[in-house]
Amino acid sequence: MRTTATIYMLTGISIGTILVTSSNSWMLAWLGLELNSFAILPLISKTKHPRSIEAATKYFLTQSTASCLILFASTINAWQTGTWTITQMPDKLPSTLMLIALTMKMGAAPMHLWLPEVMQGTTLLTSLLISTWQKIAPMVLIFTTSNHLPSNITLIMGLLSTYLGGWGGMNQTHLRKMMAFSSIANMGWTLMTLTSEPKMSMINIMTYMLLTTPTFILLAQTSTKTLQDMTTMWTTSPTSSITLTFLLLSMAGLPPLTGFMPKLLILNELISQNMTAISVATTMASLLSLIFYLRISYLTSLLNTPSSSTSTTKWRQNMNNLKMTQMAPTAVMSTTALPTLYP
Repeated sequence: MRTTATIYMLTGISIGTILVTSSNSWMLAWLGLELNSFAILPLISKTKHPRSIEAATKYFLTQSTASCLILFASTINAWQTGTWTITQMPDKLPSTLMLIALTMKMGAAPMHLWLPEVMQGTTLLTSLLISTWQKIAPMVLIFTTSNHLPSNITLIMGLLSTYLGGWGGMNQTHLRKMMAFSSIANMGWTLMTLTSEPKMSMINIMTYMLLTTPTFILLAQTSTKTLQDMTTMWTTSPTSSITLTFLLLSMAGLPPLTGFMPKLLILNELISQNMTAISVATTMASLLSLIFYLRISYLTSLLNTPSSSTSTTKWRQNMNNLKMTQMAPTAVMSTTALPTLYP
């Protein structure tokens, strides 16, 4: 019964995203976003714990507020232009409101405070859905309207996201909150070139999803939730420990791994647009994220927890073959796909 309900919920999430990506009208896109938001609520609250109910409530309130803003902005735009077409948004007021609403749905600063709390209150696999699949629909809408969005506001939100994501993740001990702040920082990188080179932003967000998927699957398979758990992860599977280290370094943007290329291309685009100061500030913000990525990598691969040889350890748990099969290609692409991303 629980499996059947989960399949129904995942089907609703998929249909909602497909509706948004294939629609040309704001009303149909709004309906798809609503279906997407409501379908994931049972998945967030399925854990029998007050924290999961709190996370579902926060997610519902935030997404409802963003949906109201989207409907309000699209109504103003239809009143001014006489059409509900997504690509027709010439006025600054509806385009600014739409940018705020869509970034709130994705969890970008300064409307980001709900994301760490929601991801902390749910399971690792549901957190994977929130940080990857749930961003596709609003990102497609932002990409479609990128030529009408205010560039100054987009750049400010991008810088805020990179800095707040880095600062917020430095002081965390729970991995789900750290991954949430990592998602916020990556959304900042995505917003930096959204108005000048939207294709670069899409490459960045897709690369982040490619990196995040095997990372969450590995954490779920090894039941790793805190930094303390990372110190004993080598007892579960040495291969998983090494793979997770490379994935984290790739998310940090270290060469020659896959995560380095989108950041390099974004910095190159900012410099070509005569925004050298902003590119330097963004690079400095990436150092904040690098600190907690390196801390996790250090705990995973270079540090053993103080213990005696007779201590009980989780030695080579049985892995779910289906999930490991899904993780293998994404893990390889996350660490070795650097040449394919170069334009």
